[in-house]
Amino acid sequence: MLLLSKRTYTHGYKQLSQVINPYCIRRYSTAAIQIPSKPSPKTSKYIVYCNTQITKHGRSGNLKEAVSVFSRMPTKSVVSWTAMLTAYADNGQIEEARDVFDEMPERNIASWNAMITAYVRNTRGTIEASELFRQMPQRNAVSYAAMITGFGRAGMMEKAEELYAETPVIWRDPVCSNALISGYLKMGELKEAIQVFEGMVEKDVVSWSSMVDGYCKHGRIEEARDLFDRMTERNVVTWTAIINGYLRTGGFRYGFEFFLEMRRIDSVKTNPTTLTIIVEACGYCGRYEEGCQVHGLALRMGFEHDVFLGNSVITMYSMFGCLDEASNVFNWMNKKDIVSSNCLLHGYVQAQDTEEAYRFFLKMPEKDVVSWTTMITGFSSKGLTQKCIELFNQMPEKDDVAWTAVISGFVNNGEYEAAISWFIQMLHEAVRPNPLTFSSVLSASAGLAALNQGLQIHAHVLKMDMEFDLSIQNSLVSMYSKCGNVLDAYGIFESIRAPNTISFNSMITAFAQNGYGNEAISLFKKMKDEGREPNEVTFLGMLSACTHAGLVEEGWYYFKSMRSTYNIEPGPDHYACMVDLLGRSGFLDEAMNLINSVPFEPHSGIWGALLGASRTHLRLDLANLAAQKLFELEPNNATPYVVLSDICSAAGKGKDGEQVRITKKSKGIRKSPGKFDNVMLNFMFRGFYGGCVFSSMWDYLAVLISSTLFSTKFSINMAASLNLFKLSCLLSLLPNSNLGIWPESRSGNNAAVSPPPSCSRIECPSYDVVHVGNGYEIRRYNSTAWASTSPIEDISLVEATRTGFLQLFDYIQGKNNYEQTIEMTAPVITQVSPSDGPFCSSSFVVSFFVPKENQADPPPAKGLHVQRWESTYAAVRQFSGFVEDSDVGEEAAALTSSLSGTIWSAAIDKSHKSETVTEYIVAQYNSPFEFKNRVNEIWFLFDMEDGNAM
Repeated sequence: MLLLSKRTYTHGYKQLSQVINPYCIRRYSTAAIQIPSKPSPKTSKYIVYCNTQITKHGRSGNLKEAVSVFSRMPTKSVVSWTAMLTAYADNGQIEEARDVFDEMPERNIASWNAMITAYVRNTRGTIEASELFRQMPQRNAVSYAAMITGFGRAGMMEKAEELYAETPVIWRDPVCSNALISGYLKMGELKEAIQVFEGMVEKDVVSWSSMVDGYCKHGRIEEARDLFDRMTERNVVTWTAIINGYLRTGGFRYGFEFFLEMRRIDSVKTNPTTLTIIVEACGYCGRYEEGCQVHGLALRMGFEHDVFLGNSVITMYSMFGCLDEASNVFNWMNKKDIVSSNCLLHGYVQAQDTEEAYRFFLKMPEKDVVSWTTMITGFSSKGLTQKCIELFNQMPEKDDVAWTAVISGFVNNGEYEAAISWFIQMLHEAVRPNPLTFSSVLSASAGLAALNQGLQIHAHVLKMDMEFDLSIQNSLVSMYSKCGNVLDAYGIFESIRAPNTISFNSMITAFAQNGYGNEAISLFKKMKDEGREPNEVTFLGMLSACTHAGLVEEGWYYFKSMRSTYNIEPGPDHYACMVDLLGRSGFLDEAMNLINSVPFEPHSGIWGALLGASRTHLRLDLANLAAQKLFELEPNNATPYVVLSDICSAAGKGKDGEQVRITKKSKGIRKSPGKFDNVMLNFMFRGFYGGCVFSSMWDYLAVLISSTLFSTKFSINMAASLNLFKLSCLLSLLPNSNLGIWPESRSGNNAAVSPPPSCSRIECPSYDVVHVGNGYEIRRYNSTAWASTSPIEDISLVEATRTGFLQLFDYIQGKNNYEQTIEMTAPVITQVSPSDGPFCSSSFVVSFFVPKENQADPPPAKGLHVQRWESTYAAVRQFSGFVEDSDVGEEAAALTSSLSGTIWSAAIDKSHKSETVTEYIVAQYNSPFEFKNRVNEIWFLFDMEDGNAM
């Protein structure tokens, strides 16, 4: 490849330093700079001079000096005022710029345009810019272009189109058309941009350059190249656009060749932006030599003070592991910003040099959220999760990225319970999760095989409209498959619009783990048809699938094609899978031959696979060999001793087996105690809720899920349909305004009763409020129908609600005589018949409110009956939190006390005169997964003449 020039250094950073000294000498040993004399303050030239100084200081960021010059001017022209306004605007001080604008004794079109442009640059000022634009006494093409640009930057393309249509035709091309094209491209609307471009009568280099850049950013590099070749005039922006286009689409060679070609054209001057793009591409594409050359070129061209370029150079050297060079660049930079420090810090972390990273971090004069988060990532990569927590707690400001870094650190270190606990705390702090947060916490659920938690997290994903984020979709596939729910995993995979290699790998692995070998093979073919390149993980999944399905020939094919077709060298895990496949299928000699051909020292997984196969097929010779290897590799592992002993006994070599056991015992090796299976007991996992003990709503749903999903009586299809139904119910009940799922304590309500929020989302029985008292409310309910259980006796309210709702859940799911699925409603009520003492419950009826569309003919079901209520009155008291047996008695007693001495109390006594103790109802409105803003109610039902109720 043709490189920059013979004078360019190409052998690393240290030689490049030789460029610096001669360059410095050439640059700074020139003759003294001739400074023009300052004109007299009495001349018009002095005003021009001051205007120039104001502009210069404003552009250089020296606003204080600009103000000083402006304030000392004895006479100011409209240009002076406009220059001062622009200086403020260039330094982000929009309010001060507006003050100058308002104080101007006179204004011209340039003044108005300058103020509008100031607002436009700050997208939050689009409305103010629009108001100024409408107030302008006269406008020109620049005025229209500035305002169209403002609308485009703010994403208000309809407004931009309307204004473009209002623009006089003579002013549209090229400036206003360019502004509209820029707005379309910013919004990703390439088609509309093309239409405007093709309709332009007059195009300039900006028009062409914008379209070249637009085509490149949409990956249409050939069309961009065609447009580039048709241009009669090109500037550095055009060249940079096409160079960046090739670099972004993986064509480093073509992009670099274009860069070299641009360098040969004297009329096009390379700028720091172009070099920054090249340097970044060199880092990402592994082009160290070219990166060094471009850095040398930047030094020779005098760009060593450009902060953006310097930061890119630091990042590039860090990516190559050249931290000394990266540190030298950082130290030589005259101007550094917080990004410069973060780039070098990230380099240390990326190189796993956590100690040096922490030393540098402590020395940083300024730290932002990125600095803290990078350091947290560094500690987590070393397994120092406690250090991560300490650092996180010291952070002055914590954003979603910082929280995610901690959660991801726990996941990467296998501390799944901690990851989920921190996720809950994040929600409790009202920090909005980002896609990576959800991907991490879903991975934690997958690691625990905790389907319940995964379903709840999935529900939050849907509520936050992130269900089409690719990283989340891939994590969902993995989560469902690791929980044994391969059909839901496949459903998620099928919903991915453009699956990448990770997507295919996740689904292939899902099929492999669940014994769907042929399905994995079909998906592999689909992956190739869609142009996705398989990698090491893909083949590990394919070999695992063949192993579980006993597909020996197919396994050999994929194993051999790794090297021959895809140039992928099989690793230890691939060999272990292949040995396992051959061994399970009885080809133990072939498995041994494969082990002998391994180009590295076989690890314990390979020998473990052979030992397992030897037990299945009673090959004592190979078992002895494999066990001896395992004794060496894992001296404290009791499993190979136990397996070899069993094989000896099964092969009629009882004495040999006994000798193996004696050897194990003499070495003090003990078999680790068994652990509970997280899949089977995940519903008992309380870490998701911060260690809190929960009420019936969680308990009964957990029992429902676990008893259904993990029972051998149910097929995976039924389990999948239940999960999706449960998820839809969960979504219908999750509050729109509250992402927190932290339990809140129960408290009674002595204020006015408010309508339950759930009733704004799902159907509830209708009622009129007749009277509002102190801590209670009187309602008149319209006629309703309820599906009710038979009386449940001799257990607690919590247990009764659980038992009753299990029946009702089946009912609304379609287990009724009509086989009809019924919409979820609220509340679920439990009628309490007290006995023996005040509010000591002994009989319960649990009921589900039948939706209006089913009221006329509710589906009958075994074990349930329909209660029809005519118009009836209810005295109601609300309370929050989760329902407990001890609480409802207190709440019912509080309602009785509030009603004492009222006409309502007399009516209640009259309606319940046959009862020793008044019956009451506990109404629960919330999903078990809502832990904030829960609403429960105590109802006393009674009859009353409507006239007496008014």
